[in-house]
Amino acid sequence: MGSSLSPYRLGKARDRYNVFNFFNALSYALLAGNIITLYALRLNASSTMIGLLNALVYVSYFFLPLGKVLCKVFPIIRIYSIAWVLRSLSMGVVLFVPFLESAGRHNDALKLTLLGVSLFHLFRGAGLIANNPVLDELAAGPDRGSYMTMIQIINNAVAMFASFALAMLLGRNPSLILYAVIMAAGIVGGIFSGALLRGIPEPAKDSGGSKGGLWAITKDAFSKPAFRNFMFLFLLVAMVSAITRIFIVVYAREVFSQSDGMVSLYTVFGGLGALMMGVIIKFLVDRVGAKPLYLTCIIVGFVSLLPAIFFPRGAVDNVASVIPYLSFLFFIVNFGFLGAEGIAQTYFLSLIPAGGMLDLGILYFFIFGIGGGGGSFLAGIFLDVFNSMGISVFITFKVLFTILALILAVVLIFQKKLVSLGSLPLKGALEIMFSFKDLRAITLLDKLKKTEASEEEELLLEALYETPSKLALKGLLDKAKSPRLATRSDALRAVGALENLGEDAEKALMSDLVNNPFTTAYLSARILGNHGFFPAVPILRELAASKDYMLAGEATIALAKLRDEAFRPEIEKLIAKTKNPRLKIMGVESLGIYGSPNSLSALMDILRVKDPPPYLRDTVILAMASILDIQNKFYPLLIRFREDPSLAPTLARDEAEEAYELFMSGRRGWRASRTESEGYFTTKQAKALQPAIGAYMNESKGAALSRWILELPQDLIQEVIRVVLSELILDDEFASYNRLKLLISHWAAHQLRILTKDVLPNPPALR
Repeated sequence: MGSSLSPYRLGKARDRYNVFNFFNALSYALLAGNIITLYALRLNASSTMIGLLNALVYVSYFFLPLGKVLCKVFPIIRIYSIAWVLRSLSMGVVLFVPFLESAGRHNDALKLTLLGVSLFHLFRGAGLIANNPVLDELAAGPDRGSYMTMIQIINNAVAMFASFALAMLLGRNPSLILYAVIMAAGIVGGIFSGALLRGIPEPAKDSGGSKGGLWAITKDAFSKPAFRNFMFLFLLVAMVSAITRIFIVVYAREVFSQSDGMVSLYTVFGGLGALMMGVIIKFLVDRVGAKPLYLTCIIVGFVSLLPAIFFPRGAVDNVASVIPYLSFLFFIVNFGFLGAEGIAQTYFLSLIPAGGMLDLGILYFFIFGIGGGGGSFLAGIFLDVFNSMGISVFITFKVLFTILALILAVVLIFQKKLVSLGSLPLKGALEIMFSFKDLRAITLLDKLKKTEASEEEELLLEALYETPSKLALKGLLDKAKSPRLATRSDALRAVGALENLGEDAEKALMSDLVNNPFTTAYLSARILGNHGFFPAVPILRELAASKDYMLAGEATIALAKLRDEAFRPEIEKLIAKTKNPRLKIMGVESLGIYGSPNSLSALMDILRVKDPPPYLRDTVILAMASILDIQNKFYPLLIRFREDPSLAPTLARDEAEEAYELFMSGRRGWRASRTESEGYFTTKQAKALQPAIGAYMNESKGAALSRWILELPQDLIQEVIRVVLSELILDDEFASYNRLKLLISHWAAHQLRILTKDVLPNPPALR
């Protein structure tokens, strides 16, 4: 979905919203985060009271309809801004709690705390009506998931550093006055963040409400299985997340007797966990999708409960084990559950239609509120009930965490009911998470998207070529439309390095093949041939006669790789006809790829031309070597010949001598009479190869070698090869072509090696 804002205004609005989120997260951490739980514990509040205070975080979502009513009268940004200022000011009443507590009015102090927190979340709930529309407007574009996760990263990073500052400030036994000072700073930050909202553009009107009341909207939404299944699982995850994240603070205080300062220090590790998960999600969400990341976070959340369930009673008083344990527990709990809450919103916004953003957003937060608020309150009652029964706090928390783990197990069982929304399956997403190649490709794509320098663009595309990943395909196809020829070429080259193309790439390459001759079409022809895209055969046949000789040449090679045998005679005619050296060479190469012995005569006709283009003779020889199935072994021999052509007779003689020695070593211990009487290749014939090659290479007398070839077993050599080579040896026109003579000599020696392997028992390994 696109934004109604221009790219410049969208960037400017995002920058302002990022600043807002910085101060908003700071204010929240100082007013309504774990500090409220620590404050309540400092006031000796019961678990039920702590559960109630934290449940108000989620109860605030039930005031969203109030915000919706206000939207009919006031602009949504104004509601957002005023509500944020009022929520901060409402916490001012909590600043008087230390004075009531010092006066011995303990119950009044708790009531005033409850009043301040209630007003805070009432105004917060009314203002939250603007959250989804504003976020939906600012997160428009292909980086939707990435930007939404960026907001969470800002929030988590600020919360982490705020927790660290609180840990330093609170120490072991902080005074209530110190808490009041900290909250006063939070109030100032909250007012400033509310003022910053005034600079955010008003969301588009189509983010407004749907027709009908909330009940009708809810009924319609839940009639759709995809929405209903997600909301059911989201309710359970929100409940487990809220209970776990809130009560691990109580767990640390009550079970392990940790001070406020130490608990605040643990929350730093919790913030680090949330921050790391946010970074991972931002890195991957636009590549793998929201669903697999949501499931991954839930799995991590499930795993995070296991240490608490199985922690031994005897280690509770061991400081050396408790501090690392609680640090890890806070880290992994927030890593999993805050990650799940964050990516759930990304999944939700992708699931619903744009026109239902406001009303369905209210429904989303209702479910979030029911799960989180109800779970927090019930968990508080649960702990107090078990405590009143005389059961130890340690056992009580074990039971609580076990119940939460069972709930998550239910979620994981039913997760298959969630629609993918274009996401990768969980297995595929996990493979990417643990693949260095894919992660590096994502990093390179992010850099490629941001770069404006052509030189850096070329370097990044080259790196993507060296790090082929299917995740890079969309970004590479976008770059393949660049106005710069070099960029388009590099992008296509990187596409060609991928193991599989996919439908989008195939369509793009076919389009490029037709529409971009003389530029990049030849690259597309090469890629389609390399990847075996058979539907391209008809158009490649037409392009083999293109005026773009690079395209024509790559088309012939692609057809050879696609095994279009019916078109091979046309390529032979094309090679004979064309005067273009590059096209002739590429056509010859394609015949080598076909590997048909019937093309040997056409290749020899090319060698009859006087003064052939540079490298044409070598290409013909290598094509013949491919047809004769000896290219890999002959190529090093040709390199040595090119370095010193006078070595041709010596190289040929060495080949024959080595083959004969191999034959004799395999034959040793075997009765010659038996082999020869059964019609196999005789020792006499094997021994005749060396002088035959010597006469051919040194004196250009090929009769003996021609006869030797004709005497080869018929079931070993195709007849057309036997005839062509035996006649070629006797053709005086090629008597001076030493590279051709070397090729034939090597091929003959190779046949002797094959005979050694096929005829003799227990032959030595071929070298």
